[in-house]
Amino acid sequence: MKTTDKKILIVEDDIDVINVMKSILTKEGYEVATAMNKNEGLEKLRSEKPDLAILDVMMTTHYEGFELAQEILNNPEFKDTPFLIQSSIDVLVTSKASVRDMAREYRKDPNFKDLQVLLVKNITDGSAGIDYKDEEGKSHWFPVHGFIRKPVDAQKLLEEIEKHIS
Repeated sequence: MKTTDKKILIVEDDIDVINVMKSILTKEGYEVATAMNKNEGLEKLRSEKPDLAILDVMMTTHYEGFELAQEILNNPEFKDTPFLIQSSIDVLVTSKASVRDMAREYRKDPNFKDLQVLLVKNITDGSAGIDYKDEEGKSHWFPVHGFIRKPVDAQKLLEEIEKHIS
């Protein structure tokens, strides 16, 4: 077992997913804190001061993880906390410089324009972001540090964490 002084916060409402991820991460020496929803997640961000957060998307609401991500980005207290979005949605990849511009292009494509959520990642520099439509159909964009695919693959989980934890 490795040891590290790094702490990871998992915000996820599925206890089985939490248990699998916690097992993988504690075996690698990470300290793990958990929360079951956005409000608990905000409390744990304040009290635990994690080195990285992993956010599920759908919890008590359809886009709760996205709402939490935006709180992290917009709150000076949390803005330096890297976070990964965990989802079973396929990630669209691009080599264009701006993942935001690429998401906008996907929105114009007949094959993608009706999707509620677009996860986009630049395969060259690793930049990533999410474009999602709210209940009114308005498009929202925000940057993310990366994505974790469901179901969880231990090796990919650890590789993605190591990219973003200093």
